[in-house]
Amino acid sequence: MADLNVGVVGASGMVGQEILVVLGERSFPVGELRLAASHRSAGDRALALGRRLTLTEPDEAFFQGLDLVFSAVSADVARRLLPLARAAGSVMIDKSNAFRLDPDVPLVVPEVNRAALAGQPRLIASPNCSTIPLVMVLDRLRQLGAIRQVEVSTYQAVSGTGREAVSALTAEIAGQRPDPEVYPKPIGFNVMPLVDQLSADGHSLEEDKLRLESRKVLGEPTLRLSSTAVRVPVYRGHSEAVTVTFAQPIDLGEVRARLDGAPGLKLVEPPDLPTPLDADGNDLVWVGRLRLDRDDPSRLLLFLVTDNLRKGAATNAVQIAEALWGLHP
Repeated sequence: MADLNVGVVGASGMVGQEILVVLGERSFPVGELRLAASHRSAGDRALALGRRLTLTEPDEAFFQGLDLVFSAVSADVARRLLPLARAAGSVMIDKSNAFRLDPDVPLVVPEVNRAALAGQPRLIASPNCSTIPLVMVLDRLRQLGAIRQVEVSTYQAVSGTGREAVSALTAEIAGQRPDPEVYPKPIGFNVMPLVDQLSADGHSLEEDKLRLESRKVLGEPTLRLSSTAVRVPVYRGHSEAVTVTFAQPIDLGEVRARLDGAPGLKLVEPPDLPTPLDADGNDLVWVGRLRLDRDDPSRLLLFLVTDNLRKGAATNAVQIAEALWGLHP
């Protein structure tokens, strides 16, 4: 196929930079490449896909002639950019939570609901970095029978907050006070049971994302899913302890058969363990610690981890683009 003119908005951020890495690794057919960032970074030079480019602000001229735009910016900025992308006729793949729950916008994990891309939509949302690995596992498990309840505890790396959080963790490990202080409490040598803002009823925005986005991607609007999202002193890699309750007892051998070799999943058998270091820098969802509840054989417990900057963000967005243009079956 012909090369595509591609733009990356938020190109100076961690996810934007990872998108550029993934585009190169997967030999995505990029013709013209444009990079945009906030006014703080506009004018900076960056090396991307072997080209030295100048970062600009994402104005109307930036979008003109672009076939595809990857948006790795905040929800507020993404909402402001959408009319510009539409006016230019560009496809926009957005990583923020601005459009994820809009019923008219497909929310896509290609391994799970590629069919949502039928009709060549011009705006596609990519799910949250903790939602993506969870639905990839749940999609395989629901082939064993109806799921009645899902309970999740996430252990999320600081890179999910951004570069300042990574610097804050480094400073705290070195015994220094971070500047700026990113979290309400120290994260070095600590864990914090809060990711994103708290709502009035005590649930966090991150926990709401996991519940509502999983329902949409899986096409199960009544799925019962509860979670506690925790920030941990890990640079890269989101982990999740998951309990899945089925409508009937299940067989652990059948669970392994469904997960082993599934697209994007890596089953880890004892005595090996899935850890953030295993996931660092690759696109797999590592799954292990499979076991049945000793008191209830309908309850499956497992642990999963993925690189939140890659499959949790950049790679999923690039895979959506590949699926849209039929680059991979």
